[in-house]
Amino acid sequence: MDDTRDTRDTPPDLMTISAFARRVGLAPSALRFYDDCRVLLPAHVDPLTGYRHYTAAQEPRAALLRDLRAAGLALADVVAVLDGPAEGAREVLERHRAAVRERGRAADEAIRAVLGGLPGGPGVTEFTLGGAELASAARQVAPAAGRDPGHPVLGCVLLEFEEDEVRFVATDRYRFALRTLRPSALTGPPGRFLIEADALVALGAWAARAAEVTVTAGPEGSGIPFTIRHPGGSRDVVPADGAFPAYREMLAALEGPAHRVVVDRAALIAALDTCGADVPAVAVELGRDRLLVSRPDTGACAARLAAVREEAEPVRIGFDPAVLAPALEAAVGPDVLLEISFAPARPVLVRSADQGSFTTLVMPVALPARPAGGGRAP
Repeated sequence: MDDTRDTRDTPPDLMTISAFARRVGLAPSALRFYDDCRVLLPAHVDPLTGYRHYTAAQEPRAALLRDLRAAGLALADVVAVLDGPAEGAREVLERHRAAVRERGRAADEAIRAVLGGLPGGPGVTEFTLGGAELASAARQVAPAAGRDPGHPVLGCVLLEFEEDEVRFVATDRYRFALRTLRPSALTGPPGRFLIEADALVALGAWAARAAEVTVTAGPEGSGIPFTIRHPGGSRDVVPADGAFPAYREMLAALEGPAHRVVVDRAALIAALDTCGADVPAVAVELGRDRLLVSRPDTGACAARLAAVREEAEPVRIGFDPAVLAPALEAAVGPDVLLEISFAPARPVLVRSADQGSFTTLVMPVALPARPAGGGRAP
Protein backbone atom coordinates (compact mmCIF):
# COMPACT_ATOMS: atom_id res chain seq x y z
CA MET A 1 0.00 0.00 0.00
CA ASP A 2 1.28 3.45 -0.86
CA ASP A 3 1.61 5.37 2.42
CA THR A 4 3.62 8.30 1.03
CA ARG A 5 0.57 10.56 0.68
CA ASP A 6 -0.18 13.24 3.25
CA THR A 7 -3.40 12.61 5.12
CA ARG A 8 -5.74 15.02 6.76
CA ASP A 9 -6.02 12.84 9.86
CA THR A 10 -2.26 12.93 10.63
CA PRO A 11 -1.77 14.31 14.17
CA PRO A 12 0.30 17.52 14.25
CA ASP A 13 3.18 15.87 16.12
CA LEU A 14 3.50 13.05 13.56
CA MET A 15 5.08 13.10 10.10
CA THR A 16 4.07 11.06 7.12
CA ILE A 17 6.66 8.66 5.78
CA SER A 18 7.42 10.95 2.86
CA ALA A 19 7.98 13.99 5.12
CA PHE A 20 10.13 11.99 7.52
CA ALA A 21 12.12 10.52 4.62
CA ARG A 22 12.96 14.01 3.36
CA ARG A 23 14.11 15.12 6.83
CA VAL A 24 16.44 12.17 7.46
CA GLY A 25 17.72 11.53 3.93
CA LEU A 26 16.25 8.06 3.49
CA ALA A 27 13.92 6.88 0.76
CA PRO A 28 10.38 5.90 1.80
CA SER A 29 11.07 2.43 0.43
CA ALA A 30 14.10 2.16 2.74
CA LEU A 31 11.95 3.18 5.73
CA ARG A 32 9.44 0.48 4.86
CA PHE A 33 12.27 -2.05 4.64
CA TYR A 34 13.66 -1.01 8.04
CA ASP A 35 10.15 -1.30 9.49
CA ASP A 36 9.81 -4.80 8.11
CA CYS A 37 13.23 -5.67 9.57
CA ARG A 38 12.19 -4.19 12.95
CA VAL A 39 15.16 -1.82 12.89
CA LEU A 40 13.29 1.49 12.67
CA LEU A 41 9.62 1.12 13.59
CA PRO A 42 7.12 3.87 12.86
CA ALA A 43 5.79 5.75 15.85
CA HIS A 44 2.27 5.12 14.63
CA VAL A 45 0.57 3.00 11.96
CA ASP A 46 -2.97 3.90 10.97
CA PRO A 47 -5.05 0.75 11.62
CA LEU A 48 -7.36 1.47 8.68
CA THR A 49 -5.01 2.68 5.97
CA GLY A 50 -1.69 1.14 7.13
CA TYR A 51 0.01 4.52 6.69
CA ARG A 52 3.22 4.87 8.70
CA HIS A 53 3.97 7.98 10.73
CA TYR A 54 7.10 9.12 12.53
CA THR A 55 8.10 11.69 15.16
CA ALA A 56 10.98 14.15 15.38
CA ALA A 57 12.41 12.12 18.27
CA GLN A 58 13.17 9.31 15.81
CA GLU A 59 15.40 11.49 13.61
CA PRO A 60 18.71 10.81 15.45
CA ARG A 61 18.26 7.04 15.16
CA ALA A 62 17.27 7.33 11.50
CA ALA A 63 20.29 9.56 10.73
CA LEU A 64 22.68 7.15 12.47
CA LEU A 65 21.12 4.24 10.61
CA ARG A 66 21.57 6.14 7.33
CA ASP A 67 25.25 6.91 8.06
CA LEU A 68 26.08 3.35 9.13
CA ARG A 69 24.53 1.91 5.98
CA ALA A 70 26.36 4.51 3.87
CA ALA A 71 29.58 3.30 5.51
CA GLY A 72 28.82 -0.20 4.24
CA LEU A 73 27.88 -1.95 7.50
CA ALA A 74 25.74 -5.06 7.23
CA LEU A 75 22.32 -4.70 8.79
CA ALA A 76 23.21 -7.09 11.63
CA ASP A 77 26.19 -4.90 12.51
CA VAL A 78 24.02 -1.79 12.28
CA VAL A 79 21.65 -3.29 14.85
CA ALA A 80 24.60 -4.10 17.12
CA VAL A 81 25.71 -0.47 17.00
CA LEU A 82 22.21 0.97 17.42
CA ASP A 83 20.96 -1.29 20.20
CA GLY A 84 23.99 -2.99 21.71
CA PRO A 85 26.36 -1.85 24.47
CA ALA A 86 28.91 0.85 23.67
CA GLU A 87 31.82 -1.57 23.98
CA GLY A 88 30.29 -3.94 21.46
CA ALA A 89 29.44 -1.09 19.10
CA ARG A 90 33.03 0.13 19.22
CA GLU A 91 34.31 -3.37 18.45
CA VAL A 92 31.96 -3.70 15.46
CA LEU A 93 32.99 -0.32 14.05
CA GLU A 94 36.72 -0.93 14.51
CA ARG A 95 36.45 -4.33 12.83
CA HIS A 96 34.55 -2.83 9.91
CA ARG A 97 37.02 0.05 9.56
CA ALA A 98 39.94 -2.39 9.45
CA ALA A 99 38.17 -4.41 6.76
CA VAL A 100 37.47 -1.27 4.71
CA ARG A 101 41.10 -0.21 4.93
CA GLU A 102 42.29 -3.65 3.87
CA ARG A 103 39.95 -3.66 0.89
CA GLY A 104 41.15 -0.18 -0.02
CA ARG A 105 44.79 -1.24 0.24
CA ALA A 106 44.20 -4.29 -1.93
CA ALA A 107 42.34 -2.20 -4.51
CA ASP A 108 45.12 0.41 -4.51
CA GLU A 109 47.77 -2.25 -5.09
CA ALA A 110 45.75 -3.73 -7.94
CA ILE A 111 45.33 -0.32 -9.57
CA ARG A 112 49.02 0.47 -9.17
CA ALA A 113 49.91 -2.83 -10.83
CA VAL A 114 47.64 -2.08 -13.78
CA LEU A 115 48.97 1.46 -14.08
CA GLY A 116 52.51 0.11 -14.09
CA GLY A 117 51.68 -1.95 -17.14
CA LEU A 118 50.24 0.93 -19.13
CA PRO A 119 52.27 2.80 -21.75
CA GLY A 120 54.99 4.87 -20.15
CA GLY A 121 56.82 1.94 -18.65
CA PRO A 122 56.60 0.12 -15.32
CA GLY A 123 57.53 2.02 -12.21
CA VAL A 124 56.74 5.45 -13.63
CA THR A 125 55.11 7.82 -11.13
CA GLU A 126 53.31 11.02 -12.02
CA PHE A 127 51.79 13.66 -9.77
CA THR A 128 50.54 17.23 -10.04
CA LEU A 129 51.32 20.11 -7.67
CA GLY A 130 50.49 23.79 -7.60
CA GLY A 131 53.35 25.78 -9.11
CA ALA A 132 53.31 28.33 -6.28
CA GLU A 133 53.19 25.52 -3.71
CA LEU A 134 56.26 23.85 -5.18
CA ALA A 135 58.13 27.18 -5.21
CA SER A 136 57.12 27.87 -1.61
CA ALA A 137 58.25 24.41 -0.43
CA ALA A 138 61.61 24.86 -2.17
CA ARG A 139 62.19 28.26 -0.55
CA GLN A 140 61.22 26.96 2.88
CA VAL A 141 63.34 23.83 3.11
CA ALA A 142 66.42 24.88 1.10
CA PRO A 143 67.91 27.03 3.92
CA ALA A 144 68.22 23.88 6.05
CA ALA A 145 70.39 22.12 3.45
CA GLY A 146 74.11 21.83 4.19
CA ARG A 147 76.95 23.69 2.51
CA ASP A 148 79.83 21.39 3.47
CA PRO A 149 81.54 19.97 0.32
CA GLY A 150 82.60 17.01 2.41
CA HIS A 151 78.97 15.94 2.81
CA PRO A 152 77.39 16.61 -0.60
CA VAL A 153 74.25 14.61 0.15
CA LEU A 154 73.35 17.14 2.87
CA GLY A 155 73.41 19.84 0.22
CA CYS A 156 70.44 18.17 -1.41
CA VAL A 157 66.73 18.19 -0.74
CA LEU A 158 64.93 14.86 -0.55
CA LEU A 159 61.76 14.79 -2.63
CA GLU A 160 59.67 11.88 -1.41
CA PHE A 161 56.28 10.83 -2.71
CA GLU A 162 53.79 8.15 -1.72
CA GLU A 163 50.02 7.75 -1.77
CA ASP A 164 48.60 11.24 -1.21
CA GLU A 165 51.71 13.09 0.06
CA VAL A 166 54.76 14.73 -1.45
CA ARG A 167 57.45 15.66 1.10
CA PHE A 168 60.40 18.04 0.76
CA VAL A 169 63.11 17.32 3.37
CA ALA A 170 66.46 19.00 4.07
CA THR A 171 68.99 18.92 6.91
CA ASP A 172 72.54 20.02 7.67
CA ARG A 173 72.65 18.09 11.02
CA TYR A 174 72.02 21.29 12.97
CA ARG A 175 68.60 22.03 11.56
CA PHE A 176 65.94 20.08 9.78
CA ALA A 177 63.09 21.27 7.53
CA LEU A 178 60.06 19.34 6.28
CA ARG A 179 57.25 20.60 4.06
CA THR A 180 54.37 18.35 3.05
CA LEU A 181 52.19 18.98 -0.01
CA ARG A 182 49.04 17.23 -1.15
CA PRO A 183 49.13 16.45 -4.89
CA SER A 184 45.92 16.78 -6.83
CA ALA A 185 46.75 13.51 -8.56
CA LEU A 186 49.38 10.81 -7.96
CA THR A 187 49.66 7.59 -9.92
CA GLY A 188 52.39 4.98 -9.80
CA PRO A 189 54.58 3.51 -7.08
CA PRO A 190 56.07 5.51 -4.19
CA GLY A 191 59.61 6.77 -4.56
CA ARG A 192 62.20 9.36 -3.66
CA PHE A 193 65.05 11.23 -5.25
CA LEU A 194 67.61 13.87 -4.31
CA ILE A 195 68.00 17.26 -5.94
CA GLU A 196 70.60 19.90 -5.11
CA ALA A 197 69.05 22.63 -2.96
CA ASP A 198 70.02 25.52 -5.24
CA ALA A 199 68.71 23.65 -8.28
CA LEU A 200 65.41 23.04 -6.50
CA VAL A 201 65.03 26.73 -5.65
CA ALA A 202 65.67 27.68 -9.28
CA LEU A 203 63.22 25.02 -10.41
CA GLY A 204 60.63 26.38 -7.98
CA ALA A 205 61.04 29.90 -9.35
CA TRP A 206 60.40 28.54 -12.85
CA ALA A 207 57.40 26.46 -11.67
CA ALA A 208 55.82 29.40 -9.82
CA ARG A 209 54.75 30.90 -13.14
CA ALA A 210 52.21 28.12 -13.71
CA ALA A 211 49.04 27.28 -11.83
CA GLU A 212 49.97 23.59 -11.91
CA VAL A 213 53.06 21.52 -12.71
CA THR A 214 53.27 17.80 -13.40
CA VAL A 215 56.19 15.73 -12.16
CA THR A 216 57.07 12.45 -13.88
CA ALA A 217 59.65 10.21 -12.19
CA GLY A 218 61.13 6.87 -13.15
CA PRO A 219 61.89 3.99 -10.75
CA GLU A 220 63.82 4.92 -7.62
CA GLY A 221 67.57 4.48 -8.07
CA SER A 222 67.33 4.22 -11.85
CA GLY A 223 69.23 7.47 -12.42
CA ILE A 224 66.66 8.41 -15.05
CA PRO A 225 66.01 12.17 -15.07
CA PHE A 226 62.68 13.23 -13.68
CA THR A 227 60.65 15.74 -15.64
CA ILE A 228 58.67 18.75 -14.46
CA ARG A 229 56.38 20.31 -17.01
CA HIS A 230 53.68 22.94 -17.31
CA PRO A 231 52.04 24.66 -20.30
CA GLY A 232 55.06 26.96 -20.65
CA GLY A 233 57.61 24.17 -21.11
CA SER A 234 59.41 21.37 -19.29
CA ARG A 235 62.63 20.76 -17.36
CA ASP A 236 64.59 17.53 -16.97
CA VAL A 237 66.50 17.08 -13.71
CA VAL A 238 69.09 14.37 -13.06
CA PRO A 239 68.75 13.06 -9.48
CA ALA A 240 71.81 13.36 -7.24
CA ASP A 241 73.50 10.27 -5.85
CA GLY A 242 73.71 9.37 -2.19
CA ALA A 243 71.74 8.08 0.78
CA PHE A 244 69.76 10.71 2.64
CA PRO A 245 69.72 10.48 6.48
CA ALA A 246 66.95 8.36 8.00
CA TYR A 247 64.85 11.32 9.07
CA ARG A 248 61.73 9.32 9.93
CA GLU A 249 63.52 7.49 12.72
CA MET A 250 64.73 10.82 14.07
CA LEU A 251 61.23 12.27 14.07
CA ALA A 252 59.78 9.14 15.70
CA ALA A 253 62.32 9.41 18.53
CA LEU A 254 61.37 12.98 19.43
CA GLU A 255 59.81 13.44 22.83
CA GLY A 256 56.82 15.63 23.46
CA PRO A 257 57.61 19.28 24.19
CA ALA A 258 57.94 20.45 27.79
CA HIS A 259 57.47 24.13 26.88
CA ARG A 260 55.56 25.97 24.15
CA VAL A 261 55.61 29.63 23.26
CA VAL A 262 54.06 31.62 20.39
CA VAL A 263 55.76 34.88 19.44
CA ASP A 264 55.69 37.43 16.65
CA ARG A 265 57.96 36.04 13.95
CA ALA A 266 59.20 39.34 12.52
CA ALA A 267 59.88 40.73 15.99
CA LEU A 268 61.98 37.71 16.93
CA ILE A 269 63.98 37.99 13.69
CA ALA A 270 64.59 41.68 14.43
CA ALA A 271 65.75 40.82 17.95
CA LEU A 272 68.30 38.35 16.57
CA ASP A 273 69.57 41.03 14.18
CA THR A 274 69.97 43.45 17.09
CA CYS A 275 72.22 40.98 18.89
CA GLY A 276 74.60 41.14 15.93
CA ALA A 277 75.59 38.75 13.17
CA ASP A 278 78.99 38.01 14.73
CA VAL A 279 77.80 36.46 17.99
CA PRO A 280 78.03 32.64 18.16
CA ALA A 281 74.95 32.34 20.35
CA VAL A 282 71.97 34.24 21.68
CA ALA A 283 70.05 33.48 24.84
CA VAL A 284 66.28 33.12 24.62
CA GLU A 285 64.51 33.24 27.97
CA LEU A 286 60.85 32.38 28.41
CA GLY A 287 58.51 33.65 31.09
CA ARG A 288 54.74 33.91 31.36
CA ASP A 289 53.56 35.60 28.16
CA ARG A 290 57.04 37.06 27.56
CA LEU A 291 60.22 36.22 25.70
CA LEU A 292 63.60 37.87 26.28
CA VAL A 293 66.44 37.80 23.73
CA SER A 294 69.92 38.73 24.95
CA ARG A 295 73.63 38.36 24.27
CA PRO A 296 74.98 35.73 26.66
CA ASP A 297 78.49 37.18 26.59
CA THR A 298 77.40 40.58 27.91
CA GLY A 299 73.93 39.89 29.26
CA ALA A 300 72.66 42.93 27.38
CA CYS A 301 68.98 42.68 26.58
CA ALA A 302 68.28 42.97 22.85
CA ALA A 303 64.50 42.74 23.04
CA ARG A 304 61.65 41.91 25.38
CA LEU A 305 58.80 40.50 23.29
CA ALA A 306 55.19 39.79 24.12
CA ALA A 307 54.43 36.10 23.71
CA VAL A 308 51.75 33.51 24.39
CA ARG A 309 52.91 31.12 27.13
CA GLU A 310 50.97 29.80 30.09
CA GLU A 311 53.81 28.45 32.23
CA ALA A 312 55.44 30.85 34.69
CA GLU A 313 58.56 28.69 35.10
CA PRO A 314 61.55 30.54 33.58
CA VAL A 315 63.33 28.71 30.77
CA ARG A 316 66.66 29.71 29.20
CA ILE A 317 68.00 28.17 25.99
CA GLY A 318 70.72 29.10 23.49
CA PHE A 319 70.62 29.31 19.70
CA ASP A 320 73.11 30.04 16.98
CA PRO A 321 71.45 33.07 15.30
CA ALA A 322 72.89 32.02 11.94
CA VAL A 323 70.86 28.82 12.25
CA LEU A 324 67.71 30.09 13.97
CA ALA A 325 67.18 33.20 11.80
CA PRO A 326 66.88 31.32 8.45
CA ALA A 327 64.42 28.91 10.07
CA LEU A 328 62.28 31.85 11.16
CA GLU A 329 62.56 33.56 7.78
CA ALA A 330 61.47 30.38 5.97
CA ALA A 331 58.30 30.15 8.07
CA VAL A 332 55.06 31.79 6.99
CA GLY A 333 52.48 33.88 8.78
CA PRO A 334 52.89 36.52 11.46
CA ASP A 335 53.49 34.13 14.37
CA VAL A 336 55.88 31.30 15.08
CA LEU A 337 55.56 28.44 17.57
CA LEU A 338 58.60 27.17 19.50
CA GLU A 339 58.33 23.75 21.13
CA ILE A 340 61.17 22.88 23.53
CA SER A 341 61.66 19.37 24.93
CA PHE A 342 64.88 19.96 26.92
CA ALA A 343 65.81 16.30 26.49
CA PRO A 344 69.58 15.85 25.94
CA ALA A 345 70.71 16.74 22.41
CA ARG A 346 67.12 17.23 21.25
CA PRO A 347 66.21 19.87 18.67
CA VAL A 348 63.70 22.64 19.19
CA LEU A 349 60.70 22.62 16.89
CA VAL A 350 60.12 25.91 15.05
CA ARG A 351 56.77 25.89 13.31
CA SER A 352 54.51 28.38 11.60
CA ALA A 353 51.63 28.85 14.00
CA ASP A 354 49.13 28.81 11.11
CA GLN A 355 50.69 26.22 8.76
CA GLY A 356 51.23 22.79 10.24
CA SER A 357 52.52 21.34 6.96
CA PHE A 358 55.90 23.12 7.37
CA THR A 359 58.13 22.12 10.25
CA THR A 360 61.70 23.12 11.12
CA LEU A 361 63.90 21.63 13.82
CA VAL A 362 66.83 23.65 15.17
CA MET A 363 69.54 22.30 17.45
CA PRO A 364 70.15 24.49 20.52
CA VAL A 365 73.67 25.45 21.59
CA ALA A 366 75.35 25.58 24.97
CA LEU A 367 75.33 28.94 26.73
CA PRO A 368 78.03 30.35 28.99
CA ALA A 369 77.20 31.07 32.59
CA ARG A 370 75.06 34.14 33.07
CA PRO A 371 77.34 37.17 33.62
CA ALA A 372 77.10 38.86 36.97
CA GLY A 373 74.61 41.69 36.88
CA GLY A 374 73.30 40.52 33.50
CA GLY A 375 69.77 40.71 32.22
CA ARG A 376 67.07 39.01 34.25
CA ALA A 377 64.59 36.44 33.03
CA PRO A 378 61.31 37.95 31.93
